[in-house]
Amino acid sequence: MVTALAMKHSPRRMAAKDRKDQIAKIAAGLFSQKGFSGTTTKEIAESAGVSEAIIFRHFATKEALYSAILDLKVKQSIAQTKGRLVEAARRKDDQAFFGFLALQILEFYRDDPTFMKLLLFSALEGHELSEMFFNSTARDFKNLVSRYIKQRIADGAFRKVDARLSARAFVGMVLYQAQIRVLYKTDDIKLSERQLADRFVEMFLSGVRKAPSGARRKGPSRVRSA
Repeated sequence: MVTALAMKHSPRRMAAKDRKDQIAKIAAGLFSQKGFSGTTTKEIAESAGVSEAIIFRHFATKEALYSAILDLKVKQSIAQTKGRLVEAARRKDDQAFFGFLALQILEFYRDDPTFMKLLLFSALEGHELSEMFFNSTARDFKNLVSRYIKQRIADGAFRKVDARLSARAFVGMVLYQAQIRVLYKTDDIKLSERQLADRFVEMFLSGVRKAPSGARRKGPSRVRSA
């Protein structure tokens, strides 16, 4: 009994980085289940097996905790994804560029559905995490896609479309598909993430690419009056 009490009040020692990651991971899980307003630092501390003082020692402000959650959730995958997209853009490989981006989005939320719930809770409750994510990661990727579309327009490969709106349209349809599977846990479209990514890219590119020289883009058929 004495040993159990001692363990409760004397948490297992961990390296500072490991402890911060542990707290951020536990906090993210609680936030995704109960929302930000429904989760207290006491609950986070109890779940982590530490005192509230330990929480505040590692995270002096709530912004610091949110930043740690973003680093834990997306930092590594962001670096890899950006590298692959920059390489595909250098080759001007439309299929690789949009295909890899779509697949990464779908697989990311499939493998870590808590992050989407975190963003939604944050936006609905007016917390900073979603704004931090949008102003950093989301905006960076939107700008990266917009720049690529502008470059392909300048190359004469894409029609003169609104690059920013087109970037949002592509990412939006992929994100909606991810939301269907994460939030509603059902989907009448029985395709793998790879198959979905390929279909989305096919539809998107068929709309923005220029028709081959000499070919006419088909418009809506007209009914002749008698």
